[in-house]
Amino acid sequence: MPLLIQNRRIERPGSTVDLFARYPHLQENARVFRSKPVVDVDPKCLLYIQQREFAATTPADNSVAVLGSDDATTCHLVLVRHTGSGAACLAHCDGSSTWSEVPLIVKAVTSLSKDPAKEGRLELHLVGGFDDESKMSHKLSLNLLSAFQRQKEDIHLETCCITEMNDVLVDGVHRPGVQGIGVNLKTGEVFPASFPHKGPAEELRSARTFTGGQMADIYDSNKGVVKIGPCKWSPNLDISFWLSQDDDTILKYLSTSPTAEPPHFVQHIKSTIQFLLEHPSSDSIFPGGQPHYVQYRAIWIEPQCCIYGLSVS
Repeated sequence: MPLLIQNRRIERPGSTVDLFARYPHLQENARVFRSKPVVDVDPKCLLYIQQREFAATTPADNSVAVLGSDDATTCHLVLVRHTGSGAACLAHCDGSSTWSEVPLIVKAVTSLSKDPAKEGRLELHLVGGFDDESKMSHKLSLNLLSAFQRQKEDIHLETCCITEMNDVLVDGVHRPGVQGIGVNLKTGEVFPASFPHKGPAEELRSARTFTGGQMADIYDSNKGVVKIGPCKWSPNLDISFWLSQDDDTILKYLSTSPTAEPPHFVQHIKSTIQFLLEHPSSDSIFPGGQPHYVQYRAIWIEPQCCIYGLSVS
């Protein structure tokens, strides 16, 4: 079933400009969303999703209260939520394999929403991209919309703060207005967010993506466990070259949007490369080809954790 907007099926738009021209309320919704204050999310409440990762859970999860991701420039943050069960899946998509990723995201939510007593609908929230010179954001926006149109489920597009509607000018330079979002699993509220803590196992997860890892489901909500890998990489001493380069060089060659990256981008890249140099083979991290597991503790329950002005217990 194609995507639905205000309960009506939409045709595939030829451009994001066309989409917003046809549905002006999406423009207004995007402006309202972009104007909301950015919330610094307490790490005790959070399961953070990095680039090329997704995670799904429900309000009954005793270990996670917020799903969140940020640092999206040309990337898009994709949230699908079922209004009945409250099951939600958040993904950080960079366009590497959109057509195969979207079905995984939808399935992650529907598999957690099988209770017939909890009727509801699937809602889609898209945030990310900007008016970048290479038009990578435009391409990813259209591919995501097209991929969701191909799903068999009815999916209602609620938030569409993407590309030109997420674009702001800062000193004459185009940048994304919103680079991060969170979803409160208890209330379903979606809000602009930033995340000082990007763990667990931030460097290992970054290394997986840096070495070509594809979109991965990182969370088992039944066990409250973060699962990483297994993945493979081989020794590559050549990457040490980047540790001696200045910020501008790293931004120019290792970013899709050099003028729009957050201040910590270069240090993040260098930390990831240093991790790969210290662990030249993935075999030591994934012995026997087994995943790396991190038990997620329900820290946020004791004491209470405040999420976006709401107390969750």
